[in-house]
Amino acid sequence: MTRVAIVGASGRMGKVLVEAVADNDDTHLGAASVRSGSSLVGADAGELAGIGKQGVLCTDDLGSVLDEFDVIIDFTSPETTMGLLDFCAEHQKALVVGTTGLTEEQKAAIAVAGEKFPLVFAPNMSVGINLLLNILSLTAKTLGDDYDVEIIEAHHRFKKDAPSGTALCLGEVVADALGRDLKECAVYGREGITGERDVKTIGFETIRAGDVVGDHTVLFATQGERIEITHKASSRMTFAKGAVKAAAWLKGREAGCYDMQDVLGLK
Repeated sequence: MTRVAIVGASGRMGKVLVEAVADNDDTHLGAASVRSGSSLVGADAGELAGIGKQGVLCTDDLGSVLDEFDVIIDFTSPETTMGLLDFCAEHQKALVVGTTGLTEEQKAAIAVAGEKFPLVFAPNMSVGINLLLNILSLTAKTLGDDYDVEIIEAHHRFKKDAPSGTALCLGEVVADALGRDLKECAVYGREGITGERDVKTIGFETIRAGDVVGDHTVLFATQGERIEITHKASSRMTFAKGAVKAAAWLKGREAGCYDMQDVLGLK
């Protein structure tokens, strides 16, 4: 049984993660944290999540409950995630990172941290999205440069980063399959007289509206036909279940920076 700590247990995603841990036969909720000084310190994490008492009281200091968990799941903010890297290295705790909006430097820091303790880092924990990555690689390699590529993503109004980490990951997979550098070929939105489309660009379109959990479509289009590969998430539980699966998978692993492809055996 893997004992899990949820960071940001009072947030939208945190509450769903608490529920997902409780529902998984291979995991046990060992600890839950909230922001320093929060009025929710001392509240039962299960009651906050709406699933009834779990006997785990929220803390603003994970260091005070070190003996209660083996793995931390974090879907909070880049700043919090960076702090957890040092914490996990010091106390030899495993970590699942679902945080988005990270800079290239922060992503590099996560990779380096994997040399000190086991962690899973992925822009999207959904099983469906990770299967989609394999499908996209095959599709892009097969179609080649004859097809234009556009990536359309939609999320709720509260999402702070754009394009989504998942959309960028999809773009990186396609670019790699086509032998391109996404940093050089990506186009983020279009306006005005843009001229004809460069055949080797990969376009991104972003939608932020209402309570959309997460929609991603990769469009391959050429003269006479188009192929649209779409994934739609209707519940945050999709991501939470994947993260909890990753947490259980990490138990007993050697230090390393893993991703969901490793967790799902897709590599």
